[in-house]
Amino acid sequence: MPKTRRSSPLPLRDPLLPAPKRKTIPHEFVLDALAPLSPTTRSMFGCIAIYVEDKIVLFLREKPTYPADNGVWLATTPEHHASLREDFPNMRSIGLLGKKITGWQVLPTEASDFEESATRASELILAHDPRIGKVPSSRRAANSRAAKTSGKSAKPSHARAHARKRSKS
Repeated sequence: MPKTRRSSPLPLRDPLLPAPKRKTIPHEFVLDALAPLSPTTRSMFGCIAIYVEDKIVLFLREKPTYPADNGVWLATTPEHHASLREDFPNMRSIGLLGKKITGWQVLPTEASDFEESATRASELILAHDPRIGKVPSSRRAANSRAAKTSGKSAKPSHARAHARKRSKS
């Protein structure tokens, strides 16, 4: 049975009324700095997650609860913490997550060098620094399943060609 269509059009917004408020993006200058990479954003836990291609790279947070963890969260892994701390001396683990050391690290808004650090993090992302950004596990699993169903290896095509050359010799 076909769906019934609405007979009357949806009401238009009254031009005399103010436009609905757009939710503000905290630390929007970071998103502006990443514009050349065409990042995408998602609202997550009341914050803004920034993705570049399939990697989550940053989380922008400005909330009244746990204000010490407000700022720019870097998606990284523990093995990169020491080298990133050289670039960002005020970077630390996120207390809100309840663990002493997490993969996520925060550049806190309370730090005297917050804007400079956030801008520097954006520059590292623009330079494709491998220390910042990770593919979420749900996307890794989806990519793996897609590769299996298509019959293709998860290896890049040049790696598959190299492997074929080695197996022939």
